Amino acid sequence: MVGLDGPDDAAVWKINEQQAIVVTTDFFTPVVDTAYEYGAIAAANSLSDVFAMGGRPFLALNISAFPPQVPTEIMSDILLGGAEKCKEAGVVVAGGHTIQDKEPKFGLVVLGFVDPAKIISKSGAKVGDVLYLTKPLGIGTTTTALKRGLLTTEQTEEAIRWMSTLNAKAGTLALDHNVRGGTDITGFGFLGHAMEVASASGVKFRCVFADIPFLSGAKGFAEEFIFPGGSYDNKLYFGEQVEFAEDVSEPERMLLFDAQTSGGLLLCVPKEIASDFEKAAKESETPVWKIGVAIPGNGIEIIK
Repeated sequence: MVGLDGPDDAAVWKINEQQAIVVTTDFFTPVVDTAYEYGAIAAANSLSDVFAMGGRPFLALNISAFPPQVPTEIMSDILLGGAEKCKEAGVVVAGGHTIQDKEPKFGLVVLGFVDPAKIISKSGAKVGDVLYLTKPLGIGTTTTALKRGLLTTEQTEEAIRWMSTLNAKAGTLALDHNVRGGTDITGFGFLGHAMEVASASGVKFRCVFADIPFLSGAKGFAEEFIFPGGSYDNKLYFGEQVEFAEDVSEPERMLLFDAQTSGGLLLCVPKEIASDFEKAAKESETPVWKIGVAIPGNGIEIIK
């Protein structure tokens, strides 16, 4: 059903009229200094693609690479962090594969089930849909600041908490309200992933910068242009497709290109059920922020 033709988050193979398999994989180098948290974040990130497409993960395999000099206890903590995050999601880790490499890498192959009639895809947005984010942005700039020793304890804990948070509740909320358009926000940044949805759906996104949530220190780090290299790559690749209002500053623009790790979901909710969606989110204690709307046209417009 979903393969190489489109930009979607995972492959989908239809089994029957009620059930399809969702398959995805992801892994990356450490984004934090503590082994357990790194493992948990990498697992949450890998599981996210299944939640983003309206699926429920059930099985995972570890993908890991460690330098030979890394102590066994550190490798064990990384794997434990991933395993316990999978357990939280109701996912069985059934093995995996490890190789030696110069730099640590960890992630998962993930399998999930999805109803073929309820797949959330990047081509599912419609004119009039209300746009919601389920996690704040600014992870790339914040983790880059962490590597430079610039974060306070509170800022570090905040970043780890959001990156470790599963997108399970947000995915369930979307399914319960028949959302058909959406994605998760990861390496291509907010604007890169939003552009994929807008383009695949044949709509334009108008977003209000003031309504977009950010980690507490992100705007300050952006003012100093503390960004990972991927954020600048995102601007180079997607920048010409974005219209910015003149009063959106260059650091603010860069925050929207900022490469994210284990970010939240971007959900396109039909306007007639948006109020019910917000009410249900509040009742289920699922964070959501209304950030814009889908309109006729193409590309993305950012107003202040």
